[in-house]
Amino acid sequence: MNEVGALIVGGGFYGCHIALALKELGFNRVRLIERENGLMRRASYVNQARVHNGYHYPRSLPTGMSSRRNFSRFVEEHSFAIVPNVQMVYGIARNSRVTGSQFARFCSEIGAPCREDKQAMVELFDPALIETCFSVNEIAFDSTALARDLAVRLNAAGIDCRLGVSGRISSWNASSVLVETSEGPVRAQYVFNCTYAYLDSLGIRTRNRIKKELAEIALVQPPRQMKGRAVTVMDGPFFSSMPFPALSCYSLTHVRYTPHMSWSKPGDDALRFEGSRSEAMMRDAMRYMPCMSDSTYLRSLYELKAILIRSEDSDSRPIVFEQSEDSERIYSVLGSKIDNIYDVHEYVKQKLWPLQ
Repeated sequence: MNEVGALIVGGGFYGCHIALALKELGFNRVRLIERENGLMRRASYVNQARVHNGYHYPRSLPTGMSSRRNFSRFVEEHSFAIVPNVQMVYGIARNSRVTGSQFARFCSEIGAPCREDKQAMVELFDPALIETCFSVNEIAFDSTALARDLAVRLNAAGIDCRLGVSGRISSWNASSVLVETSEGPVRAQYVFNCTYAYLDSLGIRTRNRIKKELAEIALVQPPRQMKGRAVTVMDGPFFSSMPFPALSCYSLTHVRYTPHMSWSKPGDDALRFEGSRSEAMMRDAMRYMPCMSDSTYLRSLYELKAILIRSEDSDSRPIVFEQSEDSERIYSVLGSKIDNIYDVHEYVKQKLWPLQ
């Protein structure tokens, strides 16, 4: 039987970083298994590709400040994956949950630069529906560049990555955990469940309940007015259109239409696909941004999104690092925004890990 010091189940951005952090702490045998045929192929890929700088959370000061705290470091360490020469524009809708002055005050409170952008207001928005807009310091990233970098780092660290391999916890005792994988059984001193929307499907109980959403991200070719820009309309049932560098296009997501359905039972057996809502997203975006009528819909990406039930009514997106009630050697990790990865690094470093 294969024996390892740590087994990470899930090769997304958070799973890869946990593997690297454990290796740095002295774990000699670290293995990562990922059921897809490459790293960062699921939720780490299918998202807005936004590196948050706090602006997105005017109703959650702690989340905004956390993003600010990590932004500069993330950009500096991942400059190779940052999309250059894109100006982020935040439009404040007239029926928003926050006013333009409230948004500006929030930015001031968290120390995030913003300036009123009158040119973007004229070129992009319908003033009957948008009160004002701001240019801000926020960026987009290329997830495929991050995945390539992580593959190199994992290999250099001597971490055993097994792609196309799934696993499920079958038993545990005081000193180890047995995981049945598609390659055969693996006994690990510690197991890290980094399966995101499938946290509750690995064969253990989880204290933090999650709600799953089937999310649609429409891919579009933007109008010429959007060249060198990205747009987010705040704060309520509105939308964002961001560069999606991995496919050389833009994404279009909508608070109302991107989530197709939700459920809280384990797995994805409640999944029922009802067809694309891209047309509804486009129509609503055109109301606020008439120039979007010149955009072209390409196709849609679909993925499961995990939301903590205890935080779904707020903008907060806390990271979960939960020790299992079944075994103190099993941890479930629910990642948050990509730039909050450093919070997980700190937790892993501060934890005492008795090794045999």
